[in-house]
Amino acid sequence: MTEKSEIKQLDEKQIEQAHLDDVVEKIKTSEKKLKEHIDVAEEDLKVINDAFDDIHVGMDGDAISMDAALSIHAQQQMLDERNNSWHQSQQRLGVLKRLEKTPFFARLDFQEKGEPKKEKIYIGLTSFTDKADHFLVYDWRAPISSIYYDGKLGDVEYQTPDGLQQVELFLKRQFLVENGKIQAYFDTQETIGDQMLLEVLDGKSSTHMKGIVKTIQAEQNKIIRDTKSRLLFVQGAAGSGKTSAILQRIAFLLYRYRGTLTSSQVVMFSPNMLFNDYIQNVLPEMGEQNMVQMTYGQYLARRLPNISMESLSQRFEKQDNPANKNISKFVSDIEFFKILTNYGQLLNESGVSFKNIKFKGNVFISKERIAEIYYSFGPQYNLGNRLDATVERLQKMLRRKVGSEMRSKWVEEQIENLSQEQLKMLYNTADQEFKNGDEEHKFLARKIVMAAMQKVYSQITHLRFLSVSTNYLNFLRAVPKITDLSKYGITDDQWKAYVEDFIEMFNDKQISMDNLSPYLYLYDLVTGKHGELDMKFVFIDEIQDYTPFQLAYLKYKFPRARYTMLGDLNQSIFTKKNSQTLLSEVQGLFDPDDTRVVQLTHSYRSTKQITDYTKAILTNGQKIEPFNRDGDLPNVLISNDEAQAMDNVVEQLKENDQRKFTTAIITKSLEESKCVQKMLLEHGVESTWIKSENQRLATGTIVLPSYLAKGLEFDAVIMWDASEKKFDEDEQQLVYTIASRAMHKLTIIAIGELSELLQRVPEEYYSK
Repeated sequence: MTEKSEIKQLDEKQIEQAHLDDVVEKIKTSEKKLKEHIDVAEEDLKVINDAFDDIHVGMDGDAISMDAALSIHAQQQMLDERNNSWHQSQQRLGVLKRLEKTPFFARLDFQEKGEPKKEKIYIGLTSFTDKADHFLVYDWRAPISSIYYDGKLGDVEYQTPDGLQQVELFLKRQFLVENGKIQAYFDTQETIGDQMLLEVLDGKSSTHMKGIVKTIQAEQNKIIRDTKSRLLFVQGAAGSGKTSAILQRIAFLLYRYRGTLTSSQVVMFSPNMLFNDYIQNVLPEMGEQNMVQMTYGQYLARRLPNISMESLSQRFEKQDNPANKNISKFVSDIEFFKILTNYGQLLNESGVSFKNIKFKGNVFISKERIAEIYYSFGPQYNLGNRLDATVERLQKMLRRKVGSEMRSKWVEEQIENLSQEQLKMLYNTADQEFKNGDEEHKFLARKIVMAAMQKVYSQITHLRFLSVSTNYLNFLRAVPKITDLSKYGITDDQWKAYVEDFIEMFNDKQISMDNLSPYLYLYDLVTGKHGELDMKFVFIDEIQDYTPFQLAYLKYKFPRARYTMLGDLNQSIFTKKNSQTLLSEVQGLFDPDDTRVVQLTHSYRSTKQITDYTKAILTNGQKIEPFNRDGDLPNVLISNDEAQAMDNVVEQLKENDQRKFTTAIITKSLEESKCVQKMLLEHGVESTWIKSENQRLATGTIVLPSYLAKGLEFDAVIMWDASEKKFDEDEQQLVYTIASRAMHKLTIIAIGELSELLQRVPEEYYSK
């Protein structure tokens, strides 16, 4: 750079800093006004609450007048409105505080087609105006902001709600701002310049994911701003920013459809609870409410509160023999979903099982009689209507039973034994009067019978007369008659053993993941439950560990939603090689015209050296393109025994600590992670053992099993015991997942011989 250009750049920097200072002052003024508004709102809330208390104190205990009831309703409405206003103001204040430190990160100079003047805009985390429609900062999600991420200098098109808009772009400037000071700026012709990316990627890892709005790449921007696809399938290499892009997509959709879309109409299924904790701050930092967030297991388990399902650890540790693998693949497939759907149609004619409805220990309505009622309705009834009509008929039978039951001996005895206190509780008012003793007796008898029959009424309304487990068991037993199991490499005896295993587990109040989705799907078919119709967007992360059946079931549960599925088919931990056919099976669930597949091949998380090493683990790793960020070669340390291996770990930890790296020691299994943590303690090294998905990530050294590392990233990773007999050939994706968590430093520890999966990595990609 010449002296003249350096002076020019210095002058430009001073001009930009002066503008930034002006914006910051206006943000501070806005903050001050907002704080005053919050103070007034808090005072109003206090006044309304006090008045609310006065109304309650002034109430007569036995009756509430119409005026008082209306007053309570009005006060409650006012309280809700003020609470809502206060909450929104607090949220906006939090966003302004963040904006004060970094008001903007980009500037665009452009001229719209047909307009006489050039325009200059600044882009930041959220919009900021100092007066009506005078934007000092544009939200990164605004239509015009998309040309920062997509456009090169010259003629550019961008999408608006009214259609395509054309502009000529003269300048694209990127800023690095810290605490209100411009550290550096870059003028670029490209999308996001490498300098900007390097600044961000060289930073340290954190226990919470950071937003990426400054460095969204063009291919990520296409994902974020897609408003047409019913299925958006994102296949992204490890570290390609797919999860970050999806979180920004949710923020974009909440902004784009503000007023018609709320965060409660967006659900995200994530791989584990640990990951939920990791990403929880991304949306709030942009001033948005977090979406509904859960794991697929949590979503299903809440419907079976008395049955325990397989944990992540149990699923991972389960040793499948070839027969089990064939059955597991069969019951996880789209074909099995279709078989079960067709079976549901057959149940319209016969086959639904019921339980006796009991009253006071005796059969009140037999299961045979319920079946007779259920199938008495004509063929025009579907399963759901048939069940509704059955409930109605059973309730009528219950009401008819009240009259005859009032004359029963047990009722007579109960009336005779009532205490004065019990009588008072049964009367409508303390001084209730009756014409004669018979009328009082009849009143009390009805009250007693109705109370006793409440449990029966509850059994009927909550469908407890439906034998869900028997219906599912009947289906499993019918499978060999419905389909030819030999086509799937399964014998009749193997299937019988699978059915017996289901019975044994269910009797112990347990259910496997293979059975859980079909079990609930059959229940939904019989009861006619079609799912949650108001859910508008469904996001599924780490798609490679879902089965086609589970995805078909989610589509059934959220029939009106648009789906975004993302993952890396090279990182399947639970489905292994079955994941490679997943994309074609999922696409079959959607109209091809409404489906879009996006490939993210650039990996940004790791240094070039780590990415080159990890992609060499895979047989198809050539599709992954590393970002050109330099670092150390991964080091492979082979030890003679466990003690020496642990010495190597301790030495590596010292080196990582000196470089202020947060290190994750990732083991294959939960038991190994426990042993490693114990050995570290014996060496005087403090660490946090992450043994459950319900824990939170901690700073410092952590130890965790491989299946809990999904989606996370760390400054440094030490892979424990990558020895010859530790990993099978079909676990290359697991090894790749572990190694690709590292941002700056990767260490492989082996005892004896190195795993064959790692022996095939060329020697120039690592140091010994």
